[in-house]
Amino acid sequence: MTRQKKYLISPNIDNHILTQIITGVDQDNNPIESEVIQERSLTIFLNNQEIVTLMSIADYPRYLAVGYLLNQNMLKQNDIIKSIDYDKDINVIVVRTKRETNYEKNLKKKITTSGCAQGTIFGDIYDEIQKIKITSKITIKHDWIYEISKKINLTPSLYLKAGAVHGCVIMNKNHPIIYMEDVGRHNAVDKIAGYMFLNNINPMNKIFYTTGRLTSEMIIKTVKMGIPILISRSGFTSWGVELAQKTNLTLIGRAKGKKYLVLSGRHRIKRY
Repeated sequence: MTRQKKYLISPNIDNHILTQIITGVDQDNNPIESEVIQERSLTIFLNNQEIVTLMSIADYPRYLAVGYLLNQNMLKQNDIIKSIDYDKDINVIVVRTKRETNYEKNLKKKITTSGCAQGTIFGDIYDEIQKIKITSKITIKHDWIYEISKKINLTPSLYLKAGAVHGCVIMNKNHPIIYMEDVGRHNAVDKIAGYMFLNNINPMNKIFYTTGRLTSEMIIKTVKMGIPILISRSGFTSWGVELAQKTNLTLIGRAKGKKYLVLSGRHRIKRY
């Protein structure tokens, strides 16, 4: 199978470096071959400073690195990126900007999040995010929530092929346009953020769908990206809901079939 053309970008499920065949046995001790996700390290530098080493499927390292730095508030929206150099032999990527940077103080203040593959938040992002208010007047039709879930479930994906990944999708109205997967949902979000930044895609009229839990980390990344509506088939955390309410983010969870819950920003739901 090949990538669906309706997406601007999506996982290339035919890329052999993303999965590996491993032999084993099933519950009846019958020999089997199973396709599993390959996990790789990626060390990100911003100019001359090493920032972090992530575990990822490494399909879009440029977008992952840029999105990660954006969502950590280390790369600014008005920054000029001079170059992005990726060395696949040593799994290192260097993002160079015109602006000189030094985030030694931020790196000392680290919070390990609840995300799969262990996400990390640096600096005072939790405090800064509560000062942001999403002002977008975009609405989402009641029927779109079911339609979005159905379209994503029918999309060829690494999850259907090998499991062990989370998916994140950007919607233009009820049409999926950007699809990313990774072992950690925070990586998938960062790849989307990097792609949108490098391709100048307006986030304020988009809808964000994730297969992962609606934790504080997911809310922070969504708000940092400027997207007003976040949907998940999974559930919420109390801190995630609190941050969504403070930032005026529409938060829709447990979206399965035609059922869902809205715990923040219900004014953006258009029922008729």
